Amino acid sequence: MILVGIGGFLGALARFYLGKWIVSTYPWATFVINITGSFVLGLLVGAQPSDALWHFLGIGFLGAYTTFSTFGFETLQLIEKKQWHLAFRYVCSTVIVGLLFAALGLSLMQGVLKTLEVIF
Repeated sequence: MILVGIGGFLGALARFYLGKWIVSTYPWATFVINITGSFVLGLLVGAQPSDALWHFLGIGFLGAYTTFSTFGFETLQLIEKKQWHLAFRYVCSTVIVGLLFAALGLSLMQGVLKTLEVIF
């Protein structure tokens, strides 16, 4: 539990400061955070981490770093402003690009591990 808590604390701070750094009218901060989180989660799953590393990074850090609730709230804000096309593009791009980046991270890590097996 301590690893999840420490990871969550660090992930929340990373999300907060990255969100402040990215400024735009389109919800770019949440998009970038969720996409990078998907990529790192793919890398992590591909690495088949120990339970301790999974609790710290997968559940703690990435659980706090990525944010489905903010994604949902920002989508509702766009709908309330009658920005239907932007809301639709935001939802579709977040889901599709998020899945692609998770798959990319997984594939990349699996390739790295296979390369290391050949070398060693």
